[in-house]
Amino acid sequence: MKINAIQGMEGTRNQNNTQSIGSGEDFSSYLQGTASLEQIFDKASRTYNVPKNLIKAIAKTESDFRPNVTSKAGAQGIMQIMPSTAQELGVTDAYDPYQNIMGGTKYFSQLLQKYEGNINLALAAYNAGTNNVAKYGGIPPFEETQNFVVKINGYMNAGIDVPDVCYSINTASIDGTADVGNPISTDFATAASITEAQDNYLQDILDQLFSYEEYLHFIDLYTKMQEAEQHKVEKEQQQQQGKEEQRSDAYFAYQELRYSPIAINLIGDTNIV
Repeated sequence: MKINAIQGMEGTRNQNNTQSIGSGEDFSSYLQGTASLEQIFDKASRTYNVPKNLIKAIAKTESDFRPNVTSKAGAQGIMQIMPSTAQELGVTDAYDPYQNIMGGTKYFSQLLQKYEGNINLALAAYNAGTNNVAKYGGIPPFEETQNFVVKINGYMNAGIDVPDVCYSINTASIDGTADVGNPISTDFATAASITEAQDNYLQDILDQLFSYEEYLHFIDLYTKMQEAEQHKVEKEQQQQQGKEEQRSDAYFAYQELRYSPIAINLIGDTNIV
């Protein structure tokens, strides 16, 4: 499952790279008036041609929509942008919800362009960096990154509710009369609908996490494990049956001894216990 990001963007880089990510536009110049968090996500989606639910899922996973949160690595705000990345994106205040969401969405749109619309690779790069995606030829084998991708796909399928709060924003930019950054590309409409993208998320994540050869290997291992478990159960049953047979044989031998005339004559007592 792929989607097309905004066309004509500058070169894409991960948050740890040194090459310029954006054009250095200053999002702070658009801070006037107020808008709901839902409206900000809608504005970011329309501006950078990224599905709104996908942006919201990233924000939910990264910060649970908390604008003032800072990670141990130094990532800031709702979309958890690194300071160096924020500066290159034109984000002057990473704790400002509007700037942070717009900047984070712009960065993610660049990753989408880099990976030709592959959302899961873009998510992996957003979390672990493009260098690691290149190093491992796909989603890196990091538990954090794999959980990140799976969790976002889960949120996308389940739906995301955002807090009912308002933040500072340029009101003109909300209704589309003062778009920030590059204009909206129409290529997304010819690539795939958002509904189709959502329907294919789970299959796509499986394709990214497991190759066909790995799937066959897993099936082979699972089958062997099942056979080994069944063999173990059968062996335990045979051992239990053997013990029961031994106890039964001993009992019958005891009864034969107890009522044997020869044993009675030798022992001289019929009350064998």
